[in-house]
Amino acid sequence: MDKKIVPVIMCGGAGTRLWPASREARPKQFLQLFGPRSTFQDTLLRVADSTLFARPIIITNTTYRFIVKEQLDEIGIAADILLEPLRRDSGPAIAAGAAFARAVNSNAVLLALASDHVVRDNEAFVEACLKGRDAAQSGYIVTFGIRPERAATEYGYIRAGDKISSDVFKVETFVEKPDETTANEYVRAGYLWNSGNFMFGAAMLLDEYRKTDSVSVETIEEAVAHAGSDLGFVTLQPEAFAAAVPISIDYAVMEKTARAAVVPVSCGWSDVGSWHAVWELSDKDEHGNAARGAVVFENSHNCNVATDAALVALEGVDDLVVVASQDAVLVSSQRDPAGLKRLVAKLKAIAPEVTDHHLHVLRPWGSYQSLDTGERHQVKRIEVKPGGRLSLQKHHHRSEHWIVVRGVALVTVNDDVKMIHENESTYIPMGATHRLENPGKIPLELIEVQTGSYLGEDDIIRISDEYSRQ
Repeated sequence: MDKKIVPVIMCGGAGTRLWPASREARPKQFLQLFGPRSTFQDTLLRVADSTLFARPIIITNTTYRFIVKEQLDEIGIAADILLEPLRRDSGPAIAAGAAFARAVNSNAVLLALASDHVVRDNEAFVEACLKGRDAAQSGYIVTFGIRPERAATEYGYIRAGDKISSDVFKVETFVEKPDETTANEYVRAGYLWNSGNFMFGAAMLLDEYRKTDSVSVETIEEAVAHAGSDLGFVTLQPEAFAAAVPISIDYAVMEKTARAAVVPVSCGWSDVGSWHAVWELSDKDEHGNAARGAVVFENSHNCNVATDAALVALEGVDDLVVVASQDAVLVSSQRDPAGLKRLVAKLKAIAPEVTDHHLHVLRPWGSYQSLDTGERHQVKRIEVKPGGRLSLQKHHHRSEHWIVVRGVALVTVNDDVKMIHENESTYIPMGATHRLENPGKIPLELIEVQTGSYLGEDDIIRISDEYSRQ
């Protein structure tokens, strides 16, 4: 029997609990919050030992597929990438991963992991996985209960019951997020935090899910059985997957099954659910201040500052969160992490663009950033990766000037194809069919000046595209 564990990494969700760094188009799992890698990449590397873990399965969606592929390539890991046609929460996502893995190996044991969690002690986490593997193979759905470091009110709790084997226990009950008094009682009574990560036999998970919602499981299995392929991604059949009821795996299975087990572990775990959690995990100065970017503190204590824009200077303040991006600045209290949720809800109604998108926009061929916008003009900085190729396209309402500042551009304008070098430029008339490519081995950087009556991104008529975009 193949005893390798199959990681299933869930990274299709979007959240704004770390706004303005995290936004709908690029949520927190893809951000570099604690170093040179994202939490998604760190999650993959945590289960990269090929003697213990099999090729991972990634569950994401069309919006994030090229971010996922790029970040996989950066760390040299290959994976099967399943694309959800729409979000259905963790229940259908994990079930799809289980159905996909079962088709390859009917005895597969899966490890379902959130991609936006932090684990500071990888060795302890892997050891917990190995302890839970036998229980998963014998028919239990294993969760990992974190030994509490404090009386947290932001986590659910698990009460462990009878011992199954050394370090593995039956789950007696799952408990919702408590108030502070109850959380203290839980910690004293030996309850564990619910990490929301699970290990199980693929067939077992689907059987337990089927007991509570057989119709959804049937439609998910159909979506996997009739999945397509697009540029190497596995595309779940849209109509079948859409028929599944949106629900978390906790509600769909874990809180109803009699086969739940828990492995207690201390591994420096956090779901990084707030800027306060980021502060807790960050290095701090002698006054408790954490900083990322250009930051100066004077007579300030227990502050958390992150900036990728201007220098931020704090004087005479305590317990503040300050996050500065190029188009938004957050100032909030360390003492009320839930306040950001209320603030973002207001922003979604008033200025939804700042909750959905960054000024720096990623594309499968590279990226662009708006530098200046007026009534009839826009200036962008565009970077095209080596070998990157934009779609063959045209615009009805704008013309464009391209000035190369680094690298070499291969430019198509109608029937004219030419190379543009550094400090050279070209003009794209309104309505002209055109394409931009980077034939070189270094990134291509150029400045684009748009002029016209309408400058929206939806004024793009794609004639052909390497990345199957409409």
